[in-house]
Amino acid sequence: MTHSLAGRPETATQAKVLKYLRDEGPLSRVELADRLGVSRTTMASEVGRLTELGLAEPAGPAASRGGRRSTLVDLSAEVRFVGVAIGATATSVAVTDGRLKVLAQRYVELDVRQGPEHVLAEVLELTRKVLAEQGIERPAGVGVGVPGPVDFHGGVPVSPPIMPGWDGYPVRDAMAREFGCPVLLDNDVNAMALGEQHSGVAKSARDFLFVKIGTGIGCGIVVDGQLYRGVDGCAGDVGHIRIEEFGPTCACGNTGCLEAFFGGAALARDALAAARSGRSPALAALVEQKGELTAADVAAAVAQGDPYAVQLIRDGGHRVGWVLASLVSFFNPGLIVIGGRVARLGHPLLAEIRGVVYRRSLPLATGNLPVVLSEMGDDAGVVGAAALISDVVYAAG
Repeated sequence: MTHSLAGRPETATQAKVLKYLRDEGPLSRVELADRLGVSRTTMASEVGRLTELGLAEPAGPAASRGGRRSTLVDLSAEVRFVGVAIGATATSVAVTDGRLKVLAQRYVELDVRQGPEHVLAEVLELTRKVLAEQGIERPAGVGVGVPGPVDFHGGVPVSPPIMPGWDGYPVRDAMAREFGCPVLLDNDVNAMALGEQHSGVAKSARDFLFVKIGTGIGCGIVVDGQLYRGVDGCAGDVGHIRIEEFGPTCACGNTGCLEAFFGGAALARDALAAARSGRSPALAALVEQKGELTAADVAAAVAQGDPYAVQLIRDGGHRVGWVLASLVSFFNPGLIVIGGRVARLGHPLLAEIRGVVYRRSLPLATGNLPVVLSEMGDDAGVVGAAALISDVVYAAG
């Protein structure tokens, strides 16, 4: 069995080496010394210590640059992280290597409204299964994303609208006790933004917005390569921006929020109403088969050319675009990535969002602004959660 609990780096140089190796792959000792502005002797000593700590290992000779060949350095093949993405209706657990490549993943339908004891018991069981399959006794760290605001320093959810019973629950500490390793808790959208930054379309972006459209709607904000959480950890809670004075009641208790118009639950509600009233024959046929509807069913109706389903997407995309246009004029990002389960409605939704953002924002802010769909699917949340905890494990102790 692999025992992947490694030591912690002891100096800032060692920590920087680990983060370079995580984000870029194996590098030679000479390259690392050049990048960090230290002597080759110092780098040889620092890499030697990381090897002793079980965090790095030699990876053969580097390509010759004339003179003596340098040695390639890589992260230890033993290091393993766990990324947990708890969603409103489903949860994913993945084991990654030190470079955050997903080695194994399990997925389960799980309603977050069943409360922390039930959900975390399922998560622990699922995590243990995945670790056992990989022959891992204990991971180096566990990152967890949840669909609501989080007190990042306290490791607890804070008044999460779609997570009744979770307010103040010590998720981080409960899981750290179970696994005997460092655990970090964050909002799911922040984790997904980190996943996109590490392995997705935002890899080369320094300033970007990651917009998740799922049961809830949220926005991860990355400024100069760093995640911005805000003073209380609720930066980017765009789903609760009020877009109409009088509108549907939202889970947060207000009316007219963006999420109440176009989150996954709102889309299912409107699709069901359209099916029952006869306005959408395609959705009516799907209700007859299944008894309920989801965003995926709306996508299926759009694919059949159902005009009402197309209009639902256009209305939703228009509202999301309207909110994002304001954010673009305010924040001036270099990229917007759209992800989450409702975002799998794909290009009809993206086209509507793009159109509104480009029409309503300042031309200077949108002159060089790609608005793209995430390509990571369910991986963004688990990779981002693993990235979150790797930052702690790879930080100087």
